[in-house]
Order: sequence, then structure tokens, then C-alpha cells
Amino acid sequence: MSHKSDIEIAREANMLPIQQIGAKLDIPEKDLLPFGHDKAKISAEFIKAQRDGKDGKLVLVTAINPTPAGEGKTTTTVGLGDGLNALGKKAMICIREASLGPCFGMKGGAAGGGYAQVVPMEEMNLHFTGDFHAITSAHNLLSAMIDNHIYWGNELEIDQRRVTWRRVVDMNDRALRDIVTSLGGVSNGFPRQAGFDITVASEVMAILCLALDIEDLQKRLGDIIVAYRRDRSPVYCRDIKADGAMTVLLSQAMQPNLVQTLENNPAFVHGGPFANIAHGCNSVVATTTALKLADYVVTEAGFGADLGAEKFMNIKCRKAGIAPSVVVLVATVRAMKMNGGVAKADLGAENVAAVQAGCPNLGRHIENIKSFGVPVVVAVNHFVTDTDAEVAALQDYVAEQGSEAIVSRHWEHGSKGALDLATRVAEVADSGMANFSPIYPDDMPLFEKMEAIAKRIYRADEVLADQKIRDQLRQWEDQGYGNLPVCMAKTQYSFSTDPTLRGAPTGHSVPVREVRLSAGAGFIVAICGEIMTMPGLPRVPSAEAIMLNDQGQIEGLF
Repeated sequence: MSHKSDIEIAREANMLPIQQIGAKLDIPEKDLLPFGHDKAKISAEFIKAQRDGKDGKLVLVTAINPTPAGEGKTTTTVGLGDGLNALGKKAMICIREASLGPCFGMKGGAAGGGYAQVVPMEEMNLHFTGDFHAITSAHNLLSAMIDNHIYWGNELEIDQRRVTWRRVVDMNDRALRDIVTSLGGVSNGFPRQAGFDITVASEVMAILCLALDIEDLQKRLGDIIVAYRRDRSPVYCRDIKADGAMTVLLSQAMQPNLVQTLENNPAFVHGGPFANIAHGCNSVVATTTALKLADYVVTEAGFGADLGAEKFMNIKCRKAGIAPSVVVLVATVRAMKMNGGVAKADLGAENVAAVQAGCPNLGRHIENIKSFGVPVVVAVNHFVTDTDAEVAALQDYVAEQGSEAIVSRHWEHGSKGALDLATRVAEVADSGMANFSPIYPDDMPLFEKMEAIAKRIYRADEVLADQKIRDQLRQWEDQGYGNLPVCMAKTQYSFSTDPTLRGAPTGHSVPVREVRLSAGAGFIVAICGEIMTMPGLPRVPSAEAIMLNDQGQIEGLF
């Protein structure tokens, strides 16, 4: 049993030059744009050339509602990908890039763990290939050009009280949520109320993740609504003439990043919106390209299946014309115990009754995923403290739900620990059991789409929204946006909008505080409960423990 930390394991990795990883996917060296020895972007020409190929099978990894006990969604994604390759199958993984916000806030790194990791870990968790910086710059270029347009005479007659485009920074900074800009006199422009979101919540991020190619990217950027006139008519990004320059800033960021697992298997790491406030999936370009290059593509969606998987199915699959063959639902014995009421400090003690008490959270996720017409395999991400009796209780419960739970020890043993899971996932994917469809049609009215998600996925009794919000939704329908899907922004910790309500609550309401139109990305955002689009730092941020040691290595990031 290893007691090494994730970073120690990552540092010992025997990494291959990235050109050799590309060769495993038949990507010629000329189509790799290397960033150092161990990262590369894939050329747009190569991606275009793959379009007519046959698609492999898509495997979605999702999880129960997160608890402080940890679930290990990325770790399982990596372990499953390595496991499929160990079985002799041509598989690759597609995961999301890490935001600096959580790295320095609560969460730490986002590249897997133990012997199921993607490397180079430090770079992936920090600046990586600069994609998020490019998104931040493109977003804020548009902000600057809007204010500049108003300053030089406001030819478009923008109502300054109705500028909807906020600024972004890739950091948790609550002080920037609501600000006043342009103080200091005439030469600084007209003072107005504004604010910042975190970069991953930017519509530019969503557009990068949903655009099919660079032309589609520019069109979607042009479609962003940035403000309204006094007569409530929209002003678009293309009216400000920012879409061309934004596309230039994003042209390299559009290309997926190729890296490798500890076992030298290929991984695309690209895009990364939060699933609690954005749609929470890696980029369509990365996933669709991977499907042409491998027989099995394992990808993840953020947070619990009520958020990430719901948006993956209702937004990403709908937009990209793809469908999962099987869904892997990650659960841990520890998280079941927490859902069953055990405090984090007491998780080490065997408690079969608490496992059973916490299982309804898992059961509801299984039921929800099946409602999309996709089979579910539960991956029990094994912790060394799990007892046989606890694991058996979890497996028995899942069997009663008409699914199966397979213990996977990838964290401890890498691909060798994931062979059972990989074997079963491949069998289900190949069986053709999936008959996928989203849970609401395009032409359903927007408010009814919100109700469909709230009632069918969250099991709420009702959606609460005041008249102003309902009128706004009707106005967007009249303007031709009624066929867009809905992106629910809510807490990740509960099916409800109350983060403390664990398990499988019913009889609750979903209050919608605000709605935003992402006309370029192509969805409506419904902000529910207390959720913030700019997180704050915790009382003791992870950043306090991060430093360079005497060897010049990074400490404390993981």
C-alpha cells in the first residue's frame, strides 16, 4: 500500500515525449504544436480531416452529490481509461482544465489522484497552455470595447443602465462581485455599476466549449448580447465589432491539449466550465475529435449527476449530436456514510447502517440517468478504510435498483485495479443497450424546461419565480430564443437549492433568483437559490500552503 502523496507519484512518472503519445492516436508530428516536452495542441487542420471518420463509444463518468469525504470522479475517469487500454482496447480520456479559483481556494488540483492521474500535474493545475488566460483576455477585451464605445459618443445608443456584459478574472474574489467603474472624472468615462464573474462562468468559456470550429466560434461570439437600448432592443458583440479580435485571441485556445496518464495513455484536457454555474463539460471539439481517434472515449461532467450529467445530456449532447453508450456513476462508501449522517471525523469506523441510510442519494442518481435512456454502472471508488461489509451493503442496494456496483482500486493500483470496471463498462457500451434522448424537447417553453429539470431531476414540487423573471423568459421566447436549452446554476451539494440538505429530499421548491441569456453559447442560465457566479475564498485558503521548496518544486498545491 502506497503512502505517497499525489504529487510525489506524479513526479516519479515515466513520461513519454508528447510526439509518442500523438503517434498512439496516429497524429503526425506536424499536426502537434508542442508546449514543452509533455503537452501539445492538435492542429485545426488535423481535426477537420477527422470529421468523416467512424465514432467510437462515448462513456460518461459522473457522480453522486459531492461531500467533503471526496468521490474521485477524475481519478475514476483516468483509472477507467487506463483500464480499457490495459485490456488492449484503444481508449482515451477527455477531462476539463483546472481553474485557478479552486486551486487556491478549497479544492486543490484537478488531475486525478494516486496511481490514476494525468500529468504534468503542476502545469495542468496552474497556467497549462494558457487557454484560460486567453478566455479572460477575450472576455475583457469585449468589456473594454463596450465602455470605449460609450465613451466615444455611444453611436449604438446603449442604455448604460442595461449593460449586461460583466468582467471576469480566474480567481475567487468576492470583493469584485459588485463594483462601480469609471470613477475619477470625465476622462475616465461614465460611472456605472458593474461586476466580475470567475472566468469559468464566462459565456466565452461556454462558447469555446460548445463551438464546432473557429468559424462557429466567431459566429457565436458575434451573437453574444452585451447590452440593451432604451427601447429594450439588444446590442450584440458584433455591433461592437469585437468578435474578430476575440476570435484571434482564442484561435490557439480552441485547439485541444494532448497530455498523458501515468501509464502513458493519451488524454485531451480542454475547456472547463463549472457545472454548478455553467454547463460543466470539456469541449465539444475535444470529445468529438477523440471519438474519431479512439474506440472508447471516457469523459467526465462536473459535480453530481443532477448538475454535470444533466447538462451533458440536455445541452452538450443536444448541441454536438453525440450520445453516451453507458454512464459510470462514481460513489464511495465514505460519501454514503456522510449522506447517512456520519461526521467527517468519524468516517474511519465501520458503519453499515449509515451506508444504507445514505444510499438513497445514489439511488436517485441511478434513476435519473436511466430516464435519459442510458444504462448505468456504479463505480465504487475504493478507499483503504472501506470494510467488506460496507462495500457489500452498497453493492446490494445498487443491485436492488437494477444496476450493478463494481469496486475499483485504480487509486491504489492504477489500471490493474480498474480491470473489472473496464471490462464491464466495455461490455455495456458494446451491447447497444443505450437509447439516449434528452428529457425535454427543444420547443417546450423555457419556464416549463426549468420545471422539467426541477421536478424530474431534483424531485422538487415547484419552481418559484416572480413575474419579472417569467416576463423576461416570455420576451426571449418572442425574440426567437425559446428553443434554447436551460442551464441551471445551483448548489452542487444537494438535489435541492439548500446545500445542507443531503440524501434524496422531496417536497422542496427551486427558487430562481435571476435568468441570463447566453445567446452566443446557446442556452438560458437560471440562477437558483444562493449560488454565486463569483466564488469567495474560504477562511483558510489553499493558497496559504502553496510555495516553492528548496529544490524549486511546488509544495502544497495538492
